[in-house]
Amino acid sequence: MTEKPIAAGKSSFNLVDSKKLFSELRLKENTTLLDLACGSGAYSIAASEYIGEEGLIYAVDLWKEGIDNLLKEVKIKQINNIHANIADISIHIPMESSCIDVCLMATVLHDLIQDDTDQETLGELKRVLKPNGSLAIIEFKKIEGPPGPPIQIRISPEKLDAILFSHDFRKVLTTDIGPYNYLSIFTFLGKS
Repeated sequence: MTEKPIAAGKSSFNLVDSKKLFSELRLKENTTLLDLACGSGAYSIAASEYIGEEGLIYAVDLWKEGIDNLLKEVKIKQINNIHANIADISIHIPMESSCIDVCLMATVLHDLIQDDTDQETLGELKRVLKPNGSLAIIEFKKIEGPPGPPIQIRISPEKLDAILFSHDFRKVLTTDIGPYNYLSIFTFLGKS
């Protein structure tokens, strides 16, 4: 890819309480997880132990260097349940329809909104999610930073709800997962 995505190389993983995050996600063995706009895959690596050898993680990002870094770490740690792909998620998520149990979007939706690619991405996400599948979104609290993006592009939980309700998602919960971030989990009600 010739153009590096806005926040490529920055990860929120070290800012969040990962124990609380994974407790709220309630990942089970055999889960198929999509880490959408995964960067270097810190969340994917952490999630791999929760879903077991029979589970699958698809880590997808536009940033080739991030995917290359993830693939190196997967090889070093001998992780067999992560499959990484380079893709423009606003055009096509490279997987079958209705195959994902849980999708994680960690501090990426605000960038998609800023790029005006959120609607296309959410449309693709709805295609790959199973009916009643879960969407977990981590975003920065609407407070001054750093860390994180400028306050004017941060998404409040209320705005996030409005965006996702219009796409046939129902909120399950919103909770703080650290001093800078919150987690909202939604269930997909529609059909892909």
